[in-house]
Amino acid sequence: MMSLIILLGFSCAPVDSSEEGDNNPELDQESSSESVPREVILFFGNSLTAGYGVNPEEAFPALIQLKLDSLSIPFKVINAGLSGETTASGVNRIEWVLREPVSIMILELGGNDGLRGIDPEETHGNLQKIIELAIAKYPQMKVIIAGMEAPPNMGNQYTTAFRSIFNDLAAKNGIPLIPFLLEGVAGEPDLNLEDGIHPNQQGHKIVANNVWKHLSPIIGNDEL
Repeated sequence: MMSLIILLGFSCAPVDSSEEGDNNPELDQESSSESVPREVILFFGNSLTAGYGVNPEEAFPALIQLKLDSLSIPFKVINAGLSGETTASGVNRIEWVLREPVSIMILELGGNDGLRGIDPEETHGNLQKIIELAIAKYPQMKVIIAGMEAPPNMGNQYTTAFRSIFNDLAAKNGIPLIPFLLEGVAGEPDLNLEDGIHPNQQGHKIVANNVWKHLSPIIGNDEL
């Protein structure tokens, strides 16, 4: 439910074989930049992160990669979104997803729990477990949690309790909170697919901006 590509081309003049040992600053710089390992930003979520209904390059994690590349920030985005993922299934999947070292994780789960009316305490416990497992695996990892909203038809008591999950987790773990991932998108027909739930191409652009506002300070770049 709730749910980059640089074509690098260059040419250089033929190099005299007798000068093979000479330094070529441009090529040295090129080789050096390609060999620098990129830190990983993991987007762990459901169909919103996976980009349900849009092309992979249009989903907000891919747009974040484009932003990073445009600013020459050496991070690699991994989209680990899975349609239908609940917080419970996320607990079961997180350790497999963390096989590769991760520097930053954007945790976007809970939306499907809200749709199914799962007890907010259970959702809270599952998200806390995911955070704990991730930090235990990579203690230096920074986690950002994306807040979600339950459907209004679940009733005021449920929606209030559901909303508090994300505020509480952010405060408890001392991690940044994206108050509402779909801010400016939810409920806007022109920004969503026909299902009224998943963002369309334009909606994903707004979601990417919502994420960037909280991600950029962590990576040391506040340019929007």
